[in-house]
Amino acid sequence: MISIITTRRLREMTDDIDGLEAELRAVRADAAVVGHADAELVARVREADAEADALRARLLAEAGERARLEAEVERLRAQVLLDAEDRVALRQLLKVVRKQDRRDRVYVLFRRGAFHSVHLSSQAAEEAAEAEGADRAGWTRLAPGAALPPASETDWRIQALPLGGAR
Repeated sequence: MISIITTRRLREMTDDIDGLEAELRAVRADAAVVGHADAELVARVREADAEADALRARLLAEAGERARLEAEVERLRAQVLLDAEDRVALRQLLKVVRKQDRRDRVYVLFRRGAFHSVHLSSQAAEEAAEAEGADRAGWTRLAPGAALPPASETDWRIQALPLGGAR
């Protein structure tokens, strides 16, 4: 009877061992699958990190390009404003001409070669320049027919412009 119990117990233990070994093989297979899945996940994470780095670099480049374009837009807006100011000045000149049709000329004041204002007399132009900081003793007259110095070399210049029909 002891031998029957022992044999039966041995068989049960052998069956248990076989079952445990089968279970161990299944766990090992699952671990291999999980290990492979982990390796795939690690590879995917690395790929995602690399893609994120590439996107960050692209974003920085795009931000730089955007800043450059915004600066260009601001420069162009400033130019448009200057063009609008020139149109206003020309309209002002036209109004002066229309109101003072008996005048044969107007005096245009330039600062460093850029249009500044229009005046009915040379004296009024000088006063406007002096109000902006021009030296009162700095005005000179050129001899008739003399060449004008380059605008970049002259802080203030008054130029008489004949009006239409005046000779």
